[in-house]
Amino acid sequence: MPFDRKTPYRRRGVWVAAAIGVPALLVTALLVGQALTPSSTAPDDSNVVAADPTPSSVDQSPEESIPPAAPAPDGLPVVDYDAAPGGFPADPNTMDVTPLSDGVHPTRRIAAYDAPGGRPRAFLEPTISGVELTMPIAQRRAGWTAVLLPSANRRLVWLPPGGFETVPLRDQIVVERKVHRLTWYRAGKAVRSWKVSLGQSGQETPLGRTFILGRTPPPEEVYGGVDIYALGSVPDDPESVPSGLRGAHIGVHTWYHDGELGENTTNGCIRLTRSGQRELLAEVRPGSSVVVVDQLAAPPPTA
Repeated sequence: MPFDRKTPYRRRGVWVAAAIGVPALLVTALLVGQALTPSSTAPDDSNVVAADPTPSSVDQSPEESIPPAAPAPDGLPVVDYDAAPGGFPADPNTMDVTPLSDGVHPTRRIAAYDAPGGRPRAFLEPTISGVELTMPIAQRRAGWTAVLLPSANRRLVWLPPGGFETVPLRDQIVVERKVHRLTWYRAGKAVRSWKVSLGQSGQETPLGRTFILGRTPPPEEVYGGVDIYALGSVPDDPESVPSGLRGAHIGVHTWYHDGELGENTTNGCIRLTRSGQRELLAEVRPGSSVVVVDQLAAPPPTA
């Protein structure tokens, strides 16, 4: 059932969807709904990405004049937990597992553009659903900064100078779909790996780069009593998920049992053990990047 819309900072809950003819609590997977705790086309499935990413700075072009930012009309949409507005460019390096070591936190409402000196498409606020917004920096060019777009898959937004602060990001999560493995990296070095459950056929866990948007408490016992991380990504095909999950985000969460780890049983979410989830919640801050690939070229040393 959804969270109460009247609860502060909670706009839509986390739904549980049952598979046809089977009890809901035994077989369903979950997407994370619109409740956070305050504090293009899909890539080719054949992509194989290098293992053991090492830190590096985001590319910055040599000094050049900064294209001016066109004034943003007051009527532009605001990026929130609902599907992001269109018109933003694809992330050209969406399968790159190089850690993104810096993030952007808006300090006021700022306009988001489709290119350096391009067209303003939306506004970004300091928070989404009451949660502080931090987005990983994917690219810098001509004085502008590109970050991963919330509430969308494999999209960037470009920000002109001003109106945000830069924060360090030391952690990264890499998920491999073929081997059902989640690996936590710190400063480019693998720390821990866990077996995970991923999206079932037709509701596969979306490929590409995204990030941890925020956390929400578990609304149902099926989550195993551990908080959930909502990601910036959404289902690739929103119509493929049960109607109660429309508008929800992909999440990282636990389940009330571990019997389905290593299988494709979710509605797109990433499900791991309670102990693993608790460790991620304690160590990995919102804003940290998450990359979903089919399989790394070599397994991480923790595997």
